[in-house]
Amino acid sequence: MIERRVRLRGPLDLGQTLWPLRHGLGDRTVRLLADEAWLTARTPDGTASIHLCQRGTSIEAQAWGDGAEHLLESVPTLIGEADEPNGLVARHPIIRDLQRRHPGLRLPRSGRVLQALVPSVFEQKVTGTEAFRAYAALLRVHGEPAPGPGGLLLPPAPETLVRMPYHAYHPIGIERRRADVVRRASARATWLESSATAEEATRRLTSLPGIGRWTAAEVARSAFGDPDAVSIGDFHLPNVVAWALAGEPRADDARMLELLEPYRGQRGRIQRLLEVGRVVAPRYGPRMAPRRIAAL
Repeated sequence: MIERRVRLRGPLDLGQTLWPLRHGLGDRTVRLLADEAWLTARTPDGTASIHLCQRGTSIEAQAWGDGAEHLLESVPTLIGEADEPNGLVARHPIIRDLQRRHPGLRLPRSGRVLQALVPSVFEQKVTGTEAFRAYAALLRVHGEPAPGPGGLLLPPAPETLVRMPYHAYHPIGIERRRADVVRRASARATWLESSATAEEATRRLTSLPGIGRWTAAEVARSAFGDPDAVSIGDFHLPNVVAWALAGEPRADDARMLELLEPYRGQRGRIQRLLEVGRVVAPRYGPRMAPRRIAAL
């Protein structure tokens, strides 16, 4: 075990900042509390886990495993020390109020493309409940114990995901289309992980069949801390943005982008603030129900 202390340059809400790295309550690669976090990863130097504890104006970090040094070096960017929340100039009272209420909210930068991509693919065009259940099952069946005392799991290695035939994904709740997307991306894991910027990662990701703008934006925000990555194609987001910024209960992607245009460069941060503020549009009609792919 090795340790490091990082002095914070400003307010930090550790739990809310790292929340996008967690995909449901069954995600055993991450454990988050208000001022404490455990995370696991596969780094270029090997597997590792890290424990972060916020004490006043500092973060105390401890890491275990062959990749411990790599994870410790990434702590400042992981917790958003390179992020610039003040780059968002609020032009609307709701956004201004959310900024005031959440001064410690930052965008994390995990640097791990595949670890962000796999659960994002699972979340394509299904309910959150269905996606989180499938990802938890993947970790239970194919995850590995992480180094250290945290009791967490490592995400499956890319080689494992490639070797799994599509029908092996079916019992955990993933149909062939999404299984094939994960397998193709995992086969190109080294190429995807070598992306130097969010823009480069987005180009590479969207060049692969089955990965569109929504999935690429989800990855760009959590793996690269991209403040402009807005999830185009989301089922709820256009309505949320239109309700918050224009008082309109329903909108499409074109209207959402029109309303977000004054915030270009910070559109992803607007999305995150609305999530943290739990802003929702009025709901009409029945909700989309979760399915059980394994039962089909």
